[in-house]
Amino acid sequence: MIISATNQHIDEGYIKYNCEWQISPPPSPSLISNLNHWRKHVYTLKWIGYDANLKVGYGNISVRHPQQPKQFIISGTQTGHLSTLNNEHYSLVSSFDIRQNTLKCEGAIKASSESLTHAIIYLLDKNNQAVIHIHHRQLWEQYKNKLPTTASTVPYGTPEMAYEIAHLYHTSDLAQQKVLIMAGHQDGIISFGKDLAEAMMVLLKLELLST
Repeated sequence: MIISATNQHIDEGYIKYNCEWQISPPPSPSLISNLNHWRKHVYTLKWIGYDANLKVGYGNISVRHPQQPKQFIISGTQTGHLSTLNNEHYSLVSSFDIRQNTLKCEGAIKASSESLTHAIIYLLDKNNQAVIHIHHRQLWEQYKNKLPTTASTVPYGTPEMAYEIAHLYHTSDLAQQKVLIMAGHQDGIISFGKDLAEAMMVLLKLELLST
C-alpha cells in the first residue's frame, strides 16, 4: 500500500524544506548495490556515523538515478548509526524545487535532510553523478577557506545552502576541485564526481595530502 505523507523537516527552529514523502516499495537492490558498497566504505572510515554526545547521525551519500537523470537515490534520514544498510534505508528523490523549498521522495524511509544540497549539485552539471557528504574535523579545519567554502552564516540542508553552492560553482574552481567545505556546518565536507569512485578518491587524496 502506498501512503502519502507531507511534513516539514525542522532543525534548530529552521524549516529546511517541505518534504512530501510517499511511502512505497524501496529502490531495488540492483539500484543501490554500488551505492551501498561505497557507503559501507565511508562508514568504516567513520566519515559517516553517529555522534553519541549530540545524539545525532551525520553524513550521507547519493547517486543520480541511471534511468531518470532528474532523480537521485540517497541514504535515508537517521541512518548514520547503522553500519550496514539495505534498500529499505534508501529513498528516491523524485522531484525538488529549490525556490519553493520543496522536495518529493519515495521509499520505505524519508530522504536525508541534506537532500537539497545533493539536489543542487546534480542540477548544476549533468556530469555530476554522485555526491558524498562526510564529517571530518581535521580536514574541515585544514581546508576551510582554502578550498571552496560556503559562508559560515549559511545553514546546511537549506535553499540558502543550495544557492551558496551554485554561487561557488560559478565563481570558484569548485567544478574542478569537486569538493567543498561547509563553514556553517562543523566538520561538514561534500565531494562529488562522475561516479562514487571519483567522489571518494577526491576525499582520500585530501586525507593523503593532509598527513
